[in-house]
Amino acid sequence: MKIALRSILKISVILVFFSLNAQNYSEIGNHDFNQYWEFKLVENTGIYDTQQYDNWTKISIPHDWSVDFSFDAEKGEGATGYLPGGKGTYRKEFIISDTKETTTYLLFDGIYNNSKFYLNDKLLGFHPYGYSPFYFDITDDLNKTTGKNQLKVDVNRKKYVDSRWYTGSGIYRNVKLIRKNNLHIPVWGIFITTPEITTEKAIVNIKSSLKNKFPENQNFEIQIKIYDDKGEVVSQTSQSKSIEAKNDLEIESTVQISNPYLWKLDSPRLYKAVVSIVQNNNIIDENTIKFGAREIEFDADKGFFLNKEHTKIKGVCLHHDGGIVGAAVPKDVWRRRLQKLKDAGCNAIRISHNPGSDEFLDLCDEMGFLVQDEFFDEWDNPKDKRFNMNERSVDDITRGYTEYFQEWAEKDLKNTILAHRNHPSIFQWSIGNEIEWTYPRNADATGFFNNMDWSGNYFWEEPPHSTAQIKEKLATLPRGKYDIGKTAKKLAAWTRELDTTRYITANCILPSASHLSGYADELDVVGYSYRRVLYDYGHENYPDKPIMGTENLVQWHEWKAVKERPFISGTFLWTGIDYMGESNGQWPRKATPSGMLDVAGFEKPSYHMMKTLWNDDPHLYVATQKLEKSIFKEDENTGEPVERKKGAWKKALWVWHDVNEHWNYKDQEKVVIEVYSNYDEVELCVNEQSYKTKKLEDFEDRIYKWIIPFHKGELKIIGKKDGEIEEIKTIKTTSEPKNIKLTTDKTVMQANGYSVAHIIAQLEDADGNPVKNIEDKITFSVDGNVSILGVDNGSAFSVQDYKSNSVQTNNGKCLLLIQSQNEKGDITIFATSEKLTSNQLTINIK
Repeated sequence: MKIALRSILKISVILVFFSLNAQNYSEIGNHDFNQYWEFKLVENTGIYDTQQYDNWTKISIPHDWSVDFSFDAEKGEGATGYLPGGKGTYRKEFIISDTKETTTYLLFDGIYNNSKFYLNDKLLGFHPYGYSPFYFDITDDLNKTTGKNQLKVDVNRKKYVDSRWYTGSGIYRNVKLIRKNNLHIPVWGIFITTPEITTEKAIVNIKSSLKNKFPENQNFEIQIKIYDDKGEVVSQTSQSKSIEAKNDLEIESTVQISNPYLWKLDSPRLYKAVVSIVQNNNIIDENTIKFGAREIEFDADKGFFLNKEHTKIKGVCLHHDGGIVGAAVPKDVWRRRLQKLKDAGCNAIRISHNPGSDEFLDLCDEMGFLVQDEFFDEWDNPKDKRFNMNERSVDDITRGYTEYFQEWAEKDLKNTILAHRNHPSIFQWSIGNEIEWTYPRNADATGFFNNMDWSGNYFWEEPPHSTAQIKEKLATLPRGKYDIGKTAKKLAAWTRELDTTRYITANCILPSASHLSGYADELDVVGYSYRRVLYDYGHENYPDKPIMGTENLVQWHEWKAVKERPFISGTFLWTGIDYMGESNGQWPRKATPSGMLDVAGFEKPSYHMMKTLWNDDPHLYVATQKLEKSIFKEDENTGEPVERKKGAWKKALWVWHDVNEHWNYKDQEKVVIEVYSNYDEVELCVNEQSYKTKKLEDFEDRIYKWIIPFHKGELKIIGKKDGEIEEIKTIKTTSEPKNIKLTTDKTVMQANGYSVAHIIAQLEDADGNPVKNIEDKITFSVDGNVSILGVDNGSAFSVQDYKSNSVQTNNGKCLLLIQSQNEKGDITIFATSEKLTSNQLTINIK
C-alpha cells in the first residue's frame, strides 16, 4: 500500500466582537476568542479549599484548573498525579451585531471532560470525551435582538481518577468562533491528498464539502490557488457550480504542481492552498490550507519508506501534559521540547493514548515529525486506574470513557479524523492502546498476566502457550459481552470510511493473542508493546503483516533489536518526556520518570544515550557515580568495571540507572566514569593524567567506563575518530555556590498573550562552573507586564507547588516560565536565594 500526502486545514475565521463583563457588552473588534473568559470552581468533591475560585476569576483559554492546586498525598491519587478534579464553570460574553445571511460555528479543540454548553441559557449539547475536537452550529441560538450573547460551559471532572495519567481539568485547548456566509465550506470541510508524486509533478486532489443554508439555489465559482513556501503561485484552477437550496455538495478538484518539493523529516516544506467561494466577483468564503507532498509505505519484509527512502522510525511516546502548565500547554513549550527531541535524532511521535491538539500537530508538520495519532485507551471494558493491569474493581471516581464508548466512539473517532486528516505528519491512526487485558480470555489464552512477573517472563520470553494452544483457547474460553475482534473491526471500518491514505495500527500488549483473536486482522501494521522478544516470532508466524515496536523502553537493547531487523520499521520509546501521573501509591513521585527529558524539559542521561544511537553527528556525554552506588563493580582480576549482574543491560527496564553530572567526591574515593558516545574511541584524563583510551567496540552495552580514584580538579573526555582528536569535554570540581546564573531562550517576546520564555537558573561557583551537587531555594522576581506560569526543578519526586515564584533546585538548577500579555515594553528578571543573587535578564515584549 502506498500513501501520498495530507495537509493542514486552516479554516478562515471571521472573528466577532465580544467582551467580558455581562453588564457592559461592547464591540472590541477582531479578537481572539480564547481571551476574556471567566472561571469559577463550583464543586471540589470535598478535597481542596476553593477559596481562590470562590468568585469569578478572569482567565484566558487554554486553561487547566487542576495544576493551580497543591499536590496532596492523602486527598489525591497517584494515577492522575495527586492533583484534584472537581466541577468548574466557564462563561464569556460577546456581541455579534449582524447575523444576516451568516452561519456561526463554535469550535472546541478539547475539554477535559464531561462538558455541557449553554448559549443564552439554552443547552447546546454535551461532550464527554476529553480529547476529541467538536463544534456546534450556533447560528439559530444567537441573540438576534440585541446581539448580546452569553456562553456558559460546565465541566464535570468530579471523577478525578478517570484516567491512568494526569489529564488536567477544563477548557485546556483552543476555542474558535467561526463566522461564515450561508454558502460556505463548513468546519473540517476540506480534504487534500496527493495521490501521485514524481520528480516531475505532483497531482493534488482537493475535496471540498459545501453547505448552502439559503432557501434558494446558489450559483458560484470555486477557485483554488496553490502557493509554494516563497509565496509564489505554482498552480490554480476554478470551476463554476450550482448548489440546491438547503443542501450540501461535495466538489472534487485536481491541480498539478510541476517539479514538486517533498515533505521530508529533515526538510518539512509545506505548500499553501487558498480555496475560495466566489459570487458576483466577490469572495464570500476563503479557506487557507497548508499541505505537503509525501508518500508512505510499510513493507512486511523491508520496513518503512518515506518518499521511497527506507527510513527507520526513531519514535517516542508522549502524554499531553507540559509539567508546570499541566494540560494547557502553550505552543512555545511544545516547540522547545520537540526541538530537544529532534536534536536527539527523534523523528516520530506517538500521541499516547489519545488524539493530540491541532496546535501540536501543526508543530509536527512544521518541524518534521511523523505522528501516530491514537484514539482510545479504553474500549468496551474499563481499566482499573488505581491498579494498572491488575484489575480488581472500578469505583465511581475511576470510571472513565468506557461509560460512553458504545454511544460516542464513532463520533469521537470520526471527529478526530476529520479534524486531523490534513496534517502531513500523521502517518498512522491507532485505534487502541493495550486493550487486550480488559478482555480476560485474551490474557488467559496466552498464559500471560495471570502468571506475569513484570521483572521477568513477560518482557523476555515467548508466550507460555503455542500458537495452536492460543487458538484453541480463544475458541473454547468463555466469551464476555464484547469481543475484541468485533470491536476492532468496527473501529477500523469507521477509520477507513473517512481516510484510506494512512495505516491503521494499535499498541498490542498481547500480540500473540491479537494475531489470532481477529484484532490484528483489522490492522495494517501491528504494534508490539514491550515485546521486542517477539519480533522474530511475529515475523515468522505472520510474515505478511508489518510489525513494529509501538511502546518500548528507553534502552540500548530496544534500539539494537530494531536496528538488527530490517522487517521492524522502528519503535516508539516510553517515553520521550516524563509525564505526570501513573504514580499509584508512590508518593512523593508525582510523575513517571521514564523519559529522555524530565518534566521541566531538561535532558536526562538516557537522552544522551539515545542521541548517540539516533544521530550520525558525534556526541559526548559524561556521567559519574561512586563505586558503591554504581551498577558496575571492579573486576577482581583486571580492575576494570564490569556489571554487578552480567548481561543486566539486556534487560534494563524503564528508568535509567542512577548517575551524576558532577565531579565532586571524597579524595581517593573510587568513582565509576561512564561516557555515552558514538565516537570510535574515547580517552579519559583527570588533571591531564590519562586513564587510557578505550574503544566503543569493546563495550556491548555501548557505555565507555572507567574506575578511578577521585582527585579534585578537571575531568576531561576526548572523543577520537581514526585515532585523531575530534572533540573534548570537561567537568570540574566545584566549590560552594557563589552566584545564580540566569539564561533565557528568548530575548524578545510577542505581545500576543501566548509567547512563552523559559528562564533557567543554575547555581555557579566563584569561577563560573555550574554547581550540580548542592541545592538551594531560589526565588524569582519579575518586573513587567507578563504572567508567571510557574516554577519547577524537573524532578519527578518534587511536589512543590507549580504556581509559585520560589522553588528548590534539582542538580543545582530550576525553571521559571513566563508568558506575555497584550502589552509591549521591557521586563526584567532576577533571582535570589538566602545568600545568593543572580545576573539580571531583560526581555523586550513587542
